[in-house]
Amino acid sequence: MKRRNEPELMDEAGQVAAYANADFEEPNSRFLEIFRSAFPEKHVQGTILDLGCGPGDILVRFARAYPACGCLGVDGAGKMLDFARNAVSRQGLGERVQFVQATIPTDRLGDNAYEVILSNSLLHHLADPDDLWHAVKRHGKKDCRVLVVDLLRPETEAEAKAIVCRYSGNEPEILQHDFFHSLLASYTMSEVGQQLQKAGLSHFTLKQVSDRHWAVTGSL
Repeated sequence: MKRRNEPELMDEAGQVAAYANADFEEPNSRFLEIFRSAFPEKHVQGTILDLGCGPGDILVRFARAYPACGCLGVDGAGKMLDFARNAVSRQGLGERVQFVQATIPTDRLGDNAYEVILSNSLLHHLADPDDLWHAVKRHGKKDCRVLVVDLLRPETEAEAKAIVCRYSGNEPEILQHDFFHSLLASYTMSEVGQQLQKAGLSHFTLKQVSDRHWAVTGSL
């Protein structure tokens, strides 16, 4: 199935509320587990950068798991960041977790500035996927730990619809609609591998981690 582009920003009030309130416990817990498995050293310090942080749940999980780290979340959608700031405030993490409204590429993040770079489900939104991999190389310090996770494009629309029904069948219709179109906009393993090769990141590890997700891990 040929890839179909999706809007870069999710900033409509209904979209944002549905996404922020959806049950992502399983994939977001897995995201942290993948990082711990790829980088098993217990003491992680410095600053964590989350590109496309959305409503902030993953960044909150990392702030709690790695208390020696400061965290910066970046997202282009202001309404999404409102949810993220509220989530951080509820957890009492406001002094350690900050947010910036921006889209990549941007000059607002500083070069070679971060010890950890994360990104979850951002790549399929970007008009140019190279922007993400260039941002990783630009903003990460030497030996920066990197984890990028995104959706895996199914082979057919019927398969995409089945995945939506399986994992979001009880969610609001607007979320199911967005999930379906995100699956259509996602990349195959082969395409991601080609992106890494082009970016000079072929030493990173690419794995399929569920029936609908892949993960890239590595150090700069």
